Amino acid sequence: MQQQMRQLQQQIQNQKQTADEVDTLEEKVAEVEGRQDEWLSDSIVHLAGYGEFNYADREDADGSFGDFLFAPIFHYQYKDLMMLESELEITVNDAGETETALEYLTLDLFLNDYMTLVGGRFLSPIGQFRQNLHPSWINKLPTAPPGFGHDGAAPISETGLQLRGGVPLGRGMFANYAVYVGNGPEILAEAHGEAGETDFEFELDGIEAEGMNADEDGEKVFGGRLGLLPFPGLEIGISGATGKATVTELEHVDIESGFLGGTEEDAEAALSGEPDRDYDVFGVDFAWQWRGLDLRGEYVKSEIGSEAGSVAADGAEWESWYTQAAYKFTPTKLEGVLRYTDFDAPHASSEQEQWMLGLNYLFASNVIAKLAYEFNDGQSGAVTDEDAFRAQLAYGF
Repeated sequence: MQQQMRQLQQQIQNQKQTADEVDTLEEKVAEVEGRQDEWLSDSIVHLAGYGEFNYADREDADGSFGDFLFAPIFHYQYKDLMMLESELEITVNDAGETETALEYLTLDLFLNDYMTLVGGRFLSPIGQFRQNLHPSWINKLPTAPPGFGHDGAAPISETGLQLRGGVPLGRGMFANYAVYVGNGPEILAEAHGEAGETDFEFELDGIEAEGMNADEDGEKVFGGRLGLLPFPGLEIGISGATGKATVTELEHVDIESGFLGGTEEDAEAALSGEPDRDYDVFGVDFAWQWRGLDLRGEYVKSEIGSEAGSVAADGAEWESWYTQAAYKFTPTKLEGVLRYTDFDAPHASSEQEQWMLGLNYLFASNVIAKLAYEFNDGQSGAVTDEDAFRAQLAYGF
């Protein structure tokens, strides 16, 4: 009997201990849930982005539908302290295959009301087009101005650190600024000559300023932009960047046999010991909105210095400028657009002078249908010399 009593007392004690453990566990769960609720209440999750659908009919090519683009933009913000921002670009190539690229991804630390520290891969603050106008539902024409796309005069993006913000100057005047340090671009050189020749030369062919994730030359690039808003509706900006860049890619090369076209190993051998060279960018821009008129323009020049020890010793420069006028015919939903661009490059086949005339219909402020015609003047026989009709439907969300 006494043994049964002791067993019963032990069971009661065990049950009491288990109940205490359950109470403790419930308290911890409640504490964690409280912290989670607090964290969730301090966080903001937002999805934005845009999509587009295009039709193009060039002078010497059959018209076709294509260039589908889906670009979701993600924002994750914690209090007024930190925000993660990222844009993906999902496209379909000519073969019908889906391709995905990271346009930018940054961590934004809000230091105060006038300054934000940005780290990661960010859109270049040089000029206005790339950082403010390139989304298709904001761009008033179906394409970017020549020289403001890939391998053009204007940088696309950068990987590094950036300080940006805006300050009031009094009497209705404001200023915005951006300064950055980054890995800088890489340079593409191309072999020019006839197949089978052993005496061909390399020439600089393009600047790959697209947020490189590695710094091949170990030299950083410093740059930024200062914008002044003297009164509402007008902004004037000046941009610049300077640093070092290196030839990291060769096209059409076979060092051993001398034929144009070779292997990656041939290119690596040719680039062994490739020196750094000067890299400089300068730009100015303006934008003015008055009633139904939107007038803007931009100039940018990128220059690579000469270097005797390089596979492509001569320097090169890329220069482009455009002016654009758009007018909304109120009270209708129609908008007319006219843009002129002049792009100069090291090789005549890339140079282009373009007039582009467009007519837009705004179903809403973020839903736009565009019809446009390009009048192009480039090297005879090159794609830059072909006129083209373009149509686009774009939606920003």
